[in-house]
Amino acid sequence: MKVTFIGLGAIGLPMALNIQAAGHLVTGVELSPAGRERAAAAGVTAVAGLAAAPAAEVVVVMVATPEQLAQVVDSVLPAAQTQYWVVMSTVGPDCVCEQAARLAALGVTVVDAPVTGGVARAETGELMIFAAGAEPAIAAVSPVLDAMGTVRPVGDRAGDGQAIKVVNQHLCSVHIVAAAEALSLAQSLGLDQRLVLDLVSRGAAGSWMLSDRGPRMLEGTDTRVTSAIGIFVKDSGLVAQAARECGAATPLLDAAHDRYLQAEKQGLAARDDSRVIETWQ
Repeated sequence: MKVTFIGLGAIGLPMALNIQAAGHLVTGVELSPAGRERAAAAGVTAVAGLAAAPAAEVVVVMVATPEQLAQVVDSVLPAAQTQYWVVMSTVGPDCVCEQAARLAALGVTVVDAPVTGGVARAETGELMIFAAGAEPAIAAVSPVLDAMGTVRPVGDRAGDGQAIKVVNQHLCSVHIVAAAEALSLAQSLGLDQRLVLDLVSRGAAGSWMLSDRGPRMLEGTDTRVTSAIGIFVKDSGLVAQAARECGAATPLLDAAHDRYLQAEKQGLAARDDSRVIETWQ
């Protein structure tokens, strides 16, 4: 299939590469000149805007924020050439429903398909994809989705995928902060943090986030960025917003969100999300 992939960041580029490796024709759209250079070096043709991309059968969107998704939709008004858009960003149920309605007026069918698994699983094509939308639409884009991971249909309307991703990001937000607090506690107790991480991550207290983020928490501020603090400021904020709207109590999420905001205030927004540990230092 001919695919336009919008957003070639840390997770978007490996996703696009896996689509291409599956035999599809991929053109990337990336605003950042450095991002376009990285894509070209990896073997993906990239342009600066959607208007410069050739006609495609599927548009995949992997931007960072609700505002960016709205801007992408704005860029195709008053008409869109592609029948199917797949929104894989974490933007919240309200945003994806609003933008899906705008695109539907242009004859575009949206599949709401956020992912979980991070950069590590994006690179191996093992993402979990929460696909929501009409069954024929999911079937139409499945050759592209299958190239990136395991597709789990979760509902027949836009917003259902985002709602599940809200629950997912609640746990991710809390788990990262809990891991940081625990490793900070280990240091305060005078323990070898690396030994503690090795032992605890193998037992009942282990978690995927502890095993993945824990080592980077011990590497220092300049560790590799796979997901920035700023992303979790946004994601935990989306969870808090969704919780308020449905009347759910989320005190643990609220505490985690405060930690990401504190890290942002300390100038760590562009650093890896594991650096939330610095709010204990």
